Amino acid sequence: MTMREMTRPDERMSMEEFGNDGKTDVAQKGGTASDEQEMRRMGKVQELRRNFKFIGIVGFVTILQATWQNTLLANQSGLTNGGTAGVIWCTIAVWILMLCTIASMAEMASMCPTAGGQYHWVSEFAPPSLQKPLSYVVGWCCCLGWIAGIPACGLQLAGLVQAMVILVYPKANVSHLWQTTLLVFLFVLLCVGFNIFFAHHLPLAEGIVLFLHIFAFFAFLLVMWIMADHVPAAQVFTEFHNGGGWSSLGLSCLVGLTTPIWCFIGPDAGAHMSEELKDASLQLPKAMIWATFGNGIMGIGMLITFCFCITDLEVLLDANNGLPVIQVLSNATGSKAGTIILGSILLVLLFFSTVTTIASASRQVWAFSRDCGLPFSAWIRYVPLRWEIPLNALLICLGVSLVLSAINFGSYAALNAILSVSNAALIFSYIVSIGCVRLKRLRGEPLLPRRWSLGKWGAPLNDIALLWLCVGFVFSFFPSAPYTSDPDTAWWAGNFNWSIVIFSTTCILALIYFACGGSRRYVAPLALVKAE
Repeated sequence: MTMREMTRPDERMSMEEFGNDGKTDVAQKGGTASDEQEMRRMGKVQELRRNFKFIGIVGFVTILQATWQNTLLANQSGLTNGGTAGVIWCTIAVWILMLCTIASMAEMASMCPTAGGQYHWVSEFAPPSLQKPLSYVVGWCCCLGWIAGIPACGLQLAGLVQAMVILVYPKANVSHLWQTTLLVFLFVLLCVGFNIFFAHHLPLAEGIVLFLHIFAFFAFLLVMWIMADHVPAAQVFTEFHNGGGWSSLGLSCLVGLTTPIWCFIGPDAGAHMSEELKDASLQLPKAMIWATFGNGIMGIGMLITFCFCITDLEVLLDANNGLPVIQVLSNATGSKAGTIILGSILLVLLFFSTVTTIASASRQVWAFSRDCGLPFSAWIRYVPLRWEIPLNALLICLGVSLVLSAINFGSYAALNAILSVSNAALIFSYIVSIGCVRLKRLRGEPLLPRRWSLGKWGAPLNDIALLWLCVGFVFSFFPSAPYTSDPDTAWWAGNFNWSIVIFSTTCILALIYFACGGSRRYVAPLALVKAE
């Protein structure tokens, strides 16, 4: 069955505009013979230019994860629930387990290097009776996870700016919800603008920022080791903290997994750029592994260094600037100017992390709309020939991100729930896609040919990844503190994690839309795959 037969006439993209009966010369877009063969097998047309090479995509994944930066910027949850010892040991464990996850996903990326990522893999590997509805739900969850991550990055940028302002002007009143929201709007607009007007320079920018990423790592490391006061190693590695008031330290540390998960989330980012990568089936898996391995080394080194500089954890968590790293840098340098310079470097790096997050989100939305998985797919998936970027998908990401960020005008707790659901939605997509491959291995069914293979280690690595991801998925929905009956704490308003409601609602709406017409519109990727 052809694409013409599978899609509605008013929603499919005309194949003739590409010439050669729907075939595109992939080489003209910068691809190799392997890229052309893989695109032909998957029934996809090469619409985007393959600007990325190995170093560029390593930089892309490395900068998006921004692991060592996030160990400094997103550590409050881990320090509150776990303390220095808890956040260090949990981060090391999560890094090792995420390497197993990324290895499993890298193998799938080598089999099917497509911007669709997880939902495409589910369609190809799931049991035939489930492949269409399951890939459809996973596609919606991937879109939810990536788009929700955009205001999350914007909120970090806004918080960093506000913390630096408060450092210089302690009496400044810049922490109102509306002020934070307007800053988020500004950064989201700037990052989307970069993706639109400088898209073809993105690989070059990633290479330059990768150099800054490495250079700044050593700059921060040296400042904190040389200039800051340090606590004994026994205190750093053995003292736990149960700031949330959970029933045990172990449970508190598991609740604090938010910090290490956020530091390593998004390994599928490279997969969503695979149709813009030269020789993707070979270069992408290696880039995903090397980026996460290098990020883990730097992130854990930076986190340990930072924890050695925490002389009083309770005072640090109660600091009024909201970002412990600014207080630590200020104590270490003894200079507001020095702290602002270091903070500005973090700001630049986090800005480009947001740029890459938006790039990945837009490719995910574009790929899913290409298979008619979203309403108004015909408009969303349009790629202007002169631009060679998914312009309308970028605009969708912009609009939805601004709407999500606007919730911050009225409720910080509601926005936090939207940000938390990013982790949960992406982890769910990892569980389903890896689970489908593991099921094929369990049944002894042959896998697709791949140029990067796990070999005999495939099954155990899949098992480890699935066990870990299930734990991470469950604790993504936990609140920062347990329920209390004390009416003065306003627990339901301030602490409840509404991400479970948002995630469940999204899945239910996706299934309802699927049952009410989406199933007729949606072209499951497997329907376009050619047997070769």
